[in-house]
Formats: sequence, C-alpha cells, structure tokens
Amino acid sequence: MKISKLSTYRVPPRWMFLKIDTDEGICGWGEPVIEGRARTVEAAVHELAELLVGRDPARINDLWQAMYRGGFYRGGAVFMSAIAGIDQALWDIKGKALGVPVYQLLGGLVRERMKIYSWVGGDRPADIVAGIQKLQALGLNTFKMNGTEELGMLDSAKALDAAVERIAGIRSAFGHDIEFGIDFHGRVAWPMAKPLLRELEPYRPLFVEEPVLAEQSEYYRRLSDMTSIPLAAGERMYSRFEFKRVLEHGGLAILQPDLSHAGGISECMRIASMAEAYDVALAPHCPLGPVALAACLQVDFASYNAVLQEQSMGIHYNQGAELLDYVHNGGDFSMDGGYIEPLPLPGLGVNVNEERVIEASRAVQDWRNPLWRHADGSVAEW
Repeated sequence: MKISKLSTYRVPPRWMFLKIDTDEGICGWGEPVIEGRARTVEAAVHELAELLVGRDPARINDLWQAMYRGGFYRGGAVFMSAIAGIDQALWDIKGKALGVPVYQLLGGLVRERMKIYSWVGGDRPADIVAGIQKLQALGLNTFKMNGTEELGMLDSAKALDAAVERIAGIRSAFGHDIEFGIDFHGRVAWPMAKPLLRELEPYRPLFVEEPVLAEQSEYYRRLSDMTSIPLAAGERMYSRFEFKRVLEHGGLAILQPDLSHAGGISECMRIASMAEAYDVALAPHCPLGPVALAACLQVDFASYNAVLQEQSMGIHYNQGAELLDYVHNGGDFSMDGGYIEPLPLPGLGVNVNEERVIEASRAVQDWRNPLWRHADGSVAEW
C-alpha cells in the first residue's frame, strides 16, 4: 500500500480535517489544526506531503521520525499540529487495513468506559449555570469553566473577589451533584495565582488548569507546594521534550496534551507513559472535532493513567456546526452517566461524512479568538 494524496478541508466552527488516500482505496482521517491559525497549519501539512506520498502508510514510526527529524528546525505549535493530524490519519489507515480499532494496536483496552467532561462558556454565574444545565441534558456531570476574565499582573481585591464569587455561585447552585475544573487559561500571572488558588480551595475543584502560562512552567512546583488543588497543564506544550522538563521539575498532577497539537497518537502515547512513570494523570485536551476526539479516546482506552477526556459537544465555540454534524456514526459517541464506551469501528472509529465536510469547506470563514486589552490599553491574555 502506498500513500497517494493528502487533502485538507477547513470547516466550521474552527476545525480542519485531513484525508490521506492510498492506492488500495483505504483512506484515513486526521484533524491537524491550531484554533485561529488553520491556514498556517494547512500549509505545513502540504509541505510535509513530499515526505509521505509514495510511502507505505503502515510505517508510522518511520514516517513520524522523518517528519520530525527530517528538517533542521522542529517542534512548536504549527509544525507539531501538522504532524499530529497526519499521524492520526496514518493510525486510522492502519486500523482499517487490519480491521481493528487503534486501541487494539496500542495493546488493547485498559478500561471499559471513559469519563467525559465538557467546557462551559460564560463569564457570569448565570451563564455558566444555564450552560451546565444544557450539558446535563446530554448526560454530562463533569465540567470545566473559566476562572477569571482578564486579570492584570497585579490586580485588585475586587477582581479576585469577582473570580471567587463566580465559582462559589456554581458550587452553591449545584452542590456536589457535579464536579468541575477551573481554567485560568493563562490569564493569571504568578503574583495573582497564589492568592487566587488560596481563595478557591474551599470550593474543592477537581483541578486548576494552566495556573500560569506554559512559558512560566517553573512556577508549577512552587504553586503546587502551597495549594491542595491538583494543577493541570499541557495544551500549549507540543512534544515529549517539553513535557519531560515539566515532569522532572514536578508540580503538575494532570497532563493535558492535545492530540491535534502534540504530535498525534504516537507522541501522546509516549507522553502518557512518561506521565505514568511520575504518577501523573492524563486528561487530553480536546475542544475540537470528531476526529480529534476519536484519536483521544484511542489513547485513553490504552493508557492506565487517563482519568478525564474533554469533548466539544454543545460548547459555546461551536457556532455553525456541531461535532456530530460531520459523522455518520453519531450513535457511537453517545454518553451514559458521563462515560463513553470504546468506539467500535476499525481505525479511529469515526465514519466521516465526507460529502458534508466538502460542502462545509466551500464557504468557511476564518475563526479568530478575540483580542483583549486591559484598562490601561495593554494587551490582555485571552
């Protein structure tokens, strides 16, 4: 079997799909994208195509190393996201060719169902309560929400109180009928992270995500030493080499690599194994589409330390399309009691509605995250 063609499709709400065709008629799907920079990743995918066309898709390890090590410069969000989507598609082809789900090729099931959670948008308690109630109707009982709006490096007691009151309102509204993580989203700098974590402890969140930016990862250990809240990060780390340094220094209880940003299934299985050696849990980041989620689930079902899986059904980013709009086998993604069972189809387990993908790609608009500014006019972290 030889790879014959790579095709990319940018689609609403902010996703991109990759189809890899072979000369034997078996195709694989991947989801290489950076939210807000889909065109940039698309160009990288097609640059890498020269290393792939005419090659045997079954040689995933060799192709991955050729893409990663074949050029002098490597790593980073764009490059690793391009490799990630290609890697997903190669595993999809391999599973289909052998007639088994990818998790079987990764050693088989380590669990029978996977805990799912969802992002809840909104910066006001009433918005979050309404969002949680909507998602509860889909069978979810675990959520994640923003911890703050924009926050200065040294902000006021009023701003901190507003952030704490938001979380207090959610715990008051739902008690312990739900569990939730809090995403600082890189909006909180080191001077504000310490007091905010201390004030949030009484509400016992499952975790705090990105307590400071990944660029400031040296603070993870210092923050974890002064809080009982588990700290999580990883969506803006792109290879095992970045995760290696974080694991060595300590501080994180949960790693959150993104299967569409951190080198795909191949690299994230390595990251998962490294995390397990440090007694650190795995919770892949995935506010993306069905192919990305399917790839995450293959890793989850083969990784002992996987504890939570993010997914995007019903989240506020999904304007213009929903996760199941692009698949024929939506029933395989159904949840029961906040859990999902292994996807049964060969490969990644997602039967992509190619006609819908092509149609949606014809009039797609580029998605961009908002640009926020502080009261003094300086750029704020979104």
